[in-house]
Amino acid sequence: MSDIKFMQLALKEAKKAFEKGEIPVGAVLVQYGRVISKAHNLVETWSDSLAHAEILTMKKAQKKMKSKWLYDTVLYVTLEPCSMCSGALVLARIAKVVIGAKNDKTGACGTILNIVQEKKLNHHVDVEFGVEEKMCKELLQNFFKKRRQENRCTRSSIG
Repeated sequence: MSDIKFMQLALKEAKKAFEKGEIPVGAVLVQYGRVISKAHNLVETWSDSLAHAEILTMKKAQKKMKSKWLYDTVLYVTLEPCSMCSGALVLARIAKVVIGAKNDKTGACGTILNIVQEKKLNHHVDVEFGVEEKMCKELLQNFFKKRRQENRCTRSSIG
């Protein structure tokens, strides 16, 4: 499978998050061209600030592989990981992260910070941006547009 096909799988996960009212981020972990695990954000559903798509995907893979190390894996994620998730990528020894859309607010793979390629750390993650970028951005924009509309309706019915 190609980068585009794997990112499309991550987008399917992100759409599941959207349907649950979660910020629509999806992730897929691949090793040697085979999907190991996939997940989507569940922060709101679980009331758990750690339940990011990347973390959940890595935890599933570690359980499946019976190892804390995720050597020779590529993480496909629809939105650039935050500092928590980027740190986890380094600690798990992910080889590469393929990112759909940049995160101008909390991106830690080069946009705001660059944790995954910090020279002082003992592992570095290769980074590729822009795979299915338009679709990833549109899904996020649609989510926040819907959320703003819902908030306006809620405020107008209260006042």
